[in-house]
Amino acid sequence: MSRVLIVGAGLTGSLCACLLRRELQSKVQIVVWDKARGTGGRMSTSRPPDASSHSADLGAQYITSTPAYAQSHHSFYSELLSAGVLQLLDCQVEGLKQKPGDKNYVTPRGMSSVVKHFLSESGADLFLEHHVTGLYRRGASWEVERTAGGSETFDAVVLTMPVPQILQLQGDLVTLMSTQQRQQLNCVQYSSRFALGLFFSPEVVFSFSWGAKYFTDSCCIRYIAVDNRKRSADAAGLGPSLVVHTSVPFGVEHLERDKEDVQPIILEELHRLLPQLPQPISIKCQKWRYSQVLTTVPDCPGHMTLLQTPPLICGGDAFSHSNFDGCVDSALGVLRALKTSLRV
Repeated sequence: MSRVLIVGAGLTGSLCACLLRRELQSKVQIVVWDKARGTGGRMSTSRPPDASSHSADLGAQYITSTPAYAQSHHSFYSELLSAGVLQLLDCQVEGLKQKPGDKNYVTPRGMSSVVKHFLSESGADLFLEHHVTGLYRRGASWEVERTAGGSETFDAVVLTMPVPQILQLQGDLVTLMSTQQRQQLNCVQYSSRFALGLFFSPEVVFSFSWGAKYFTDSCCIRYIAVDNRKRSADAAGLGPSLVVHTSVPFGVEHLERDKEDVQPIILEELHRLLPQLPQPISIKCQKWRYSQVLTTVPDCPGHMTLLQTPPLICGGDAFSHSNFDGCVDSALGVLRALKTSLRV
């Protein structure tokens, strides 16, 4: 049995784990590490401290399916729809640019439910707060170190975290990577932004009719959503939640500042845009240093095999494109590469 480590419990990592289990079944032991305290990555779902309000998606907001991907990835969409993880977006989204034939889907239980579904299907051994710092080749295996101390050995490693974090890893990665591979990885660029989650008491009712809105007249805020309204999750007894995404230029300008210093600036602009907004009972600020991929690895190969034996493979939206279907494409590519390298 091959022992495979997948680094990153986001969408690509969870899909890799699920596809690997379905394809190879008992031939592999799948282990997933993530440095965060919860799963989801940029599809994480945040909850208020006292659980009196709805949860809020501070990263990805909805999934858009093009006609081509609706056909080629039909099995993935069908699975998530049948499981109740996805449903069609049916609220008003002001300023949404829609192409003919596109369909938008939301997650009634939050975006992290997509990741949790695939992780559950994978049967992987999941370990949170496991921050990988180094990779060392040990014959036909990899020794993987993490910040908490100690290391473990695996027969194959899949890296799905943002590319700059891959390039920061210590150990043998630097010497094993070709000049061309390093150049390709250095080409990857990400947008950055801040997000706020505002949680309100159950008696609060918003006066505006939309579920989400894109703003073009603000240099700070690009998007606001009533998160529970957007995903049709109006459970009794829970207060509404509001999600605010800043513009990319604002995110770049303030990227190196502490989020505690940036939060008041965003709130001031929010109250300018929505002057009648009630006082929230709690607020969470999130800094997305690696929000969406602006420049991918050239030619979007879906994955990159850094070493064939023992297998060391990179995957994620940086190797395809920055949406649900890009992560599916990447996971399928990683699966093909692993099957070839493991010879199973």
